[in-house]
Amino acid sequence: METFYGIMIPFLGTSLGAAWVFLMRRGMGARVGHALVGFAAGVMVAASVWSLIIPAVEESLWMGMWSFVPAATGFLAGIAFLLLLNRLIPIINKRAEEDGARRGMGHTFMTVLAVTLHNIPEGMAVGAVYAGYLAGGGEISAAGALALSAGIAIQNFPEGAIVAMPLHASGKSRGRAFLGGVLSGAVEPVAAVLTLLLSSVIIPALPYLLAFAAGAMLYVVVRELIPEMYGEDYPETGTVLFAVGFTLMMILDIVFA
Repeated sequence: METFYGIMIPFLGTSLGAAWVFLMRRGMGARVGHALVGFAAGVMVAASVWSLIIPAVEESLWMGMWSFVPAATGFLAGIAFLLLLNRLIPIINKRAEEDGARRGMGHTFMTVLAVTLHNIPEGMAVGAVYAGYLAGGGEISAAGALALSAGIAIQNFPEGAIVAMPLHASGKSRGRAFLGGVLSGAVEPVAAVLTLLLSSVIIPALPYLLAFAAGAMLYVVVRELIPEMYGEDYPETGTVLFAVGFTLMMILDIVFA
């Protein structure tokens, strides 16, 4: 049950974020948007370091001076995977924009698709951490795995809102916009379960997979979130909330490690 709850917590975070569409009568203001994106970026950076990269190195200490190899290799593979993914997204979006332009929601579709695809590595990260916890060894504790799930859930809260609010603004009803936000996060528990089902294969490669998830998450931060968290009217809002998100996730990881 600990594993089940851990897998579902990030999905709950997305759903709660999407539920904001019922509470906000107007579209999301620029300042709120920069704050949410900055907070999410801070959480993801801290989670990548403390919950993924450091455990990946600790799992490889038996390699001595070469213990950095799995973390470095997996990290670069995660970056390469997202680079490839972002090359493919425009091809998918080209057709979506043609259809979406007629409905006035081409950019909205791009946002939903990007968030949905970027949720896959996060689900893999949760599944990999819980696979390591279930395998034993002490490098990954139940509390540490839960801290990662909670951190991703915190990061998913603004993502759910970022998906649902534009959907509603494009003409969808609040209910359908909420459903769209929820579905964007549904890929996470699916990816986590698939990762766990492959645990017998994954355990030997766990350090690589943890670092892979970290690379993918940090690519999203650098490529997508950091540019979006700045604005001409409120240039420092995103930076301040980045620091808040980073500090909160760091505390969670250290306290519950």
